Amino acid sequence: MLIRPAFPDDAAAIHAVVTAAFGGEDEARLIAALDADGDTVVSLVAVEADEIVGHILLSGLAAPFPSLALAPLAVRPDHQRRAVGSALVRAAIQAGQVAGARAIFVLGDPDYYGRFGFGAAQARGFSSPYAGPHLMVLPLGGPLPVPTGRIDHAPAFAALV
Repeated sequence: MLIRPAFPDDAAAIHAVVTAAFGGEDEARLIAALDADGDTVVSLVAVEADEIVGHILLSGLAAPFPSLALAPLAVRPDHQRRAVGSALVRAAIQAGQVAGARAIFVLGDPDYYGRFGFGAAQARGFSSPYAGPHLMVLPLGGPLPVPTGRIDHAPAFAALV
């Protein structure tokens, strides 16, 4: 499996992966809106046998320190439970560090994202429309510079609420 940056020509394949993984169009529309608004910072795809089988996106996030939001993560249903998602998350974390982020925030399953070091306890100090047990943060390169504050996802996320 190859993890690589997404290219503009990948848009249709990414759309197919995301709609298959989520069973609808909402997350695909989110990706399109983030791209159109210039909020996409990192977009990676997983490729097997010359086919895109997974996608992950990091977008800008307003926070008291340089931060990114991880969403969405999508793996084609016939490739789930084969470590594709894990490989994408690890690659996105690395890419976030290279981009200069001090933290990555995610909304998701604590059991899944916890294995990569994301935690809800550290995110509790941050106010957000998405605050709760599924909002987690992964500090990059040391402890969080500030343990409290407000975080605001890119405007495209508001359409999902």
